[in-house]
Amino acid sequence: MKSLKRIYAFAARNIKETIREPLTLIFMFAFPLFMVALFYSLFHSAAPQFSMANLAPGMMVFGQAFITLFLGILIASDRASSFVIRLYTTELRPMEFLAGYELSMVPVALLQAVLIMAEAMIIDPSFASWNVLPAIIIGLIPAKLFLSFGVLFGSFCTEKTVGGVSSIVITAQSMLSGMWYPPEGLSGAFVTLMDILPFKNAALAVSSVATGNVSVENTLIPALIVLGYAVAIWIAAVFIYRRKMIQ
Repeated sequence: MKSLKRIYAFAARNIKETIREPLTLIFMFAFPLFMVALFYSLFHSAAPQFSMANLAPGMMVFGQAFITLFLGILIASDRASSFVIRLYTTELRPMEFLAGYELSMVPVALLQAVLIMAEAMIIDPSFASWNVLPAIIIGLIPAKLFLSFGVLFGSFCTEKTVGGVSSIVITAQSMLSGMWYPPEGLSGAFVTLMDILPFKNAALAVSSVATGNVSVENTLIPALIVLGYAVAIWIAAVFIYRRKMIQ
């Protein structure tokens, strides 16, 4: 119980630090909402890829990728300041540090997903269904992936370098998820790479649930691939963070 109280208290502080930055509000909320409205209005009649069934889930996961950036910046900033040094003298344990960091971004990810899906249903009423609710829940799996990336990058990057490293993940989610083009039209090693990496699988898992096209191939396997990456990256992040704490 005491451990949970410490985690919640630390998470509350991190939430305040995160939302205090205007860029966080822009990139986590305003930017994805603007992108959904813009691309749907311009291209939905020209390409199936920009139908709301594809665009909204893809944009939801793409928006989550910015968690990597802002969580990484928060951790790197704390490491560079005297704040985290003072925390080392408290009862907080390494796992409580990481839990507090990650927990602070979960409400942000959920609110972002709710806003994007709500906007999608308003713009395109045919997209509205009860499937949206489990799609938001399954979206916590890719959110965990980006949280793990954020902890990993924040643990070994500096304030100056964490942005550049995090942008690789954001770009990868954009370019390798298939949200801007139909992956079915591709072939060869590039498709194999997309199938192996978590980015396309993250968007596919959410999209399949949102459209009611749930199956082992479209939902379970992609979700497990993303979860596997999330766990592996989390283990690496914990190892590096603990090493940094004792240096």
